[in-house]
This record gives sequence, C-alpha cells and structure tokens, in this order.
Amino acid sequence: MNLKNSVPLLAFSIAFVMPLASRWTPRQEPLALPGAWRVIHAENYPSLQAAIDALPERGGMVQLPPGRFEISTPLRVTREDVLLEGSGTATWIRNTSTDGKPALVLEPPSDKDKKTRNWRLTLRGFRLTGNPRSGHGIVANRINELLIDAMDVSHHGGDGIRLDNCYEDPRICDSLITYNKGTGLDLLACHDIVVSANQFEENRTAVRCVDGFNLTMTGNNLDDHTADGVVIENTYGSVVAGNMIEECRGHAIVLDRDCYGIALSANVIAHNVQGGIDLRDAWGLTVSANAFTIMARNALSIGPGSGRVAVTGNSFSDSSIGGGKLKRRPNDRAAAGVLVNGASELDITGNLFSGLRPAGLTVTGKGVRRIVYCGNLMVDAKRRSDAAKEWTEGNLEVDK
Repeated sequence: MNLKNSVPLLAFSIAFVMPLASRWTPRQEPLALPGAWRVIHAENYPSLQAAIDALPERGGMVQLPPGRFEISTPLRVTREDVLLEGSGTATWIRNTSTDGKPALVLEPPSDKDKKTRNWRLTLRGFRLTGNPRSGHGIVANRINELLIDAMDVSHHGGDGIRLDNCYEDPRICDSLITYNKGTGLDLLACHDIVVSANQFEENRTAVRCVDGFNLTMTGNNLDDHTADGVVIENTYGSVVAGNMIEECRGHAIVLDRDCYGIALSANVIAHNVQGGIDLRDAWGLTVSANAFTIMARNALSIGPGSGRVAVTGNSFSDSSIGGGKLKRRPNDRAAAGVLVNGASELDITGNLFSGLRPAGLTVTGKGVRRIVYCGNLMVDAKRRSDAAKEWTEGNLEVDK
C-alpha cells in the first residue's frame, strides 16, 4: 500500500474507530489498592448482559448507569459475590417480552442436579418493570444470603419477586413492589427470611410464604391487593408484626396447611373485603395487640383446623371517634368481630370489642371446647356462644 494513501485511513481509525473500541473495552488502569477488584461500569459495554458476563469467576460489582434500557430476554447472573447496583429509579430496565419471559434471573451456572447453590448476591437501587404479557420480575433459584434492597419492581405479568429455595437468609428491604399480576413477593421453601420496610400495592397477593421457616415480616405497608395481603402455608417459627394491611379484596392474613409457632402482633388490619386474619390450619399461635378496624366480615376467624391460639390485647372496632360520632359514611360502617368456628383450646383475654355487628364474638360449630374468655371489654357489641364447655370470668359487656 502506498504510504501516502494510508495516512487518511490511519487518521480515520484514530478519530472514529478507536473511541468506539475504547467504550466497549475499557482501558485497564492499574489498581493502587492491594486486594481491590475492578468495578464494571455497564456504560462501557454494548449491552447490560455483556457487562454482567464480564464479571470474573470470583464475582464483583456491576454499576448500572442512569438511562432507559429495554430487554426482551432475561438478564442472567450466575456468579457468586455479586453486587448489581443502579442509580435509583433513574436506571430503568424494561422487559418487553410478550411470551412470559422473566426480566432478571439469578441462579447457579449449572442447573442439572438442582442442588448447587450460589452465595451472597445483592440487587440494589434500580427500577425493573414488565408488561401484562411478560413473566416474573426477579427470579432467584437457590441463592443463599440474597439481599434485595431499594428496588422498584412493578407491572410484571407474573410475580414481582420469586425466590425458590433461597434457603439461607434472604432479605427484601426498602423496596417498592407494585402492580404485578401475580404475587408481589413469592417465597418458596425459603428459610430465615427478613421482609422489612417495603411498600406493596395492587399486586394479586402481596406476600406468600410456602413451605418455609422463620419469616420475619415487619414494618411493611400493604394496600389495595386484588386477592390477599399475606398468605402463609406450611411454615413455622415466624413473626408478622408492625405492618399496615388495608383494603385487600381477599383477607389481610391467611394461615393454612400446618402452620405453627407464629406471632401475629401489632398490625393494623383495616377495611379488607373478605376478612382480616383467617386461621384455617394454624396451631400454637399468638394474635396480640392488633388493631382491627371497619372489617365488614370477620376480623379474626379461627376455623376447625386450628387450635391452641392466644388472642390477647387486640382492639376490634368500628369508626367511632368519640362523642357518639362515626367517621365513616352510613354505607361504610360495617364492623365485625371474632368468629370461632369449631376450634378448641383458645385463650381469648384482655381484648376490646366496640361497635360491632352482629356480634363481637361468635363461638359456634361442633367439637368446640376448652375456651377461656376472660377480662375482655365489650362496648356496643354482643357475645354469642353455643360452646359446650367455656370458662368465663371478669368480662364487662355494656351497651353504648
């Protein structure tokens, strides 16, 4: 080649081709700090998946830039010790799939034996959305010590977040989980779970915990779900406390299939359509210090499959604000109390029942026995019981 003719080509390569190449293959400056790992900045790669795939076997951090990114196939993270972090809701990943594919999958690299687990993954600080025909938002299979923090997971065609056999210490905190057609947070065979300070709104069911152990669910806000608020099945040793559960079309909390050793405490349970707490198959429980208000159907229902339950220090009320005044409109004043239907071995003590119809406490069904009803106050509410054996003492029942 003539040297004179090659000069313009060389100049073009320096001016245009080299800058593009440098964006895709970042310049590797030496790291001064011994032991430090290089941060992967996704803006230097042709796709988000390419940035994730650039992680070495040992793991590392992928920093997602602000921007709007569309994907049609799932992003996959198969490494351990990974932090995938965005720039808050300014980082928006939108799943455009219309064939039920999830947006983000976390799983071990090999799925053959179904026993391999990855450890220590963190998702933090970005927005992940779908559409009515997409799949789940986040799917985590066999990830131990998973942390999902400060995320916005919304508008997916399936569940917002699905954790499957994330056996050790999954934590879901400070996130917005809304408008998903499935469950907001679906926990399948998970253990030692923390669900704290999240906002759940207008999912089908907000939270479902099945075949698990040791759920700690505190300080969450659950509002306007098209089915139930919290569903717990075949789970023990758990606490649901300090949550606000309002206006679900189903029940606020459902316990079923061999639940035991669970505390439901200090929750506000308001205006849910089908009922408040529904104990279908639950044993050795404490239901304490909850505020049940304007529950048109049973605020607390204890069915024939449940027993050995302590119901203590709760308030079951209408919308009274004192002075004979009710806050709600005439067509929105219904307030129900407790239904015991065929359950036995209950301790119902120290509760307040006020302004309830048709009764504050109804005890019915076959086989009812060993119920202690003691130290309760009923104001403008009645007690109806056909229990064969019931011990009562020190209750006060008054009209308005």
